[in-house]
Amino acid sequence: MLQVYHSSFVDDEDIMKACGCPLLPLKSHIKGPAPVSEQDSTDIVDEAITFFRANVFFRNFGIQNSADKLLIYLTFYINLALKRLEGCRTLAEGTKAIINLGLEKVPVPGEPGFPFPGLFANPQSQGESGLVNADLFRNYLKQIREETSGRLLSVAYRSNGTPNKWWLAFAKRKFMNIITP
Repeated sequence: MLQVYHSSFVDDEDIMKACGCPLLPLKSHIKGPAPVSEQDSTDIVDEAITFFRANVFFRNFGIQNSADKLLIYLTFYINLALKRLEGCRTLAEGTKAIINLGLEKVPVPGEPGFPFPGLFANPQSQGESGLVNADLFRNYLKQIREETSGRLLSVAYRSNGTPNKWWLAFAKRKFMNIITP
């Protein structure tokens, strides 16, 4: 029997959380609430892209730690982004589609449109830093989605700007039987 790939990030008390999701460090230049990770280390976005093509086939995903929740969310987001890239024949068209996806409102738990009700806790009124928990989580999700989008473009398109069929073929898959819009 095949096993789902889980995140290598373990629960750590030092990592801040919002809505029960760890705000893991990112190798990112994008401004946001995520701590900055070292450029030569693996972050959650690297894991999500690496494990995507295997994990997308599963209907069930046993959660071993809170980082797995973020891995599930990112796998769903990569699936959504690939659906948007499906009709784009050049890197320029793909970049435009991904930018438009990034401009959409990011729902948080408890709001309509959030794909995994019950996976994350509904936001509390105030976080530890005084920032409203929903805003902190929304900003983190927005930052991680933008970072994932940028890195996804580099694997979904070849260096000459043509689509990589070995990636875009996965746009047809439904992750955990969720139909993406």
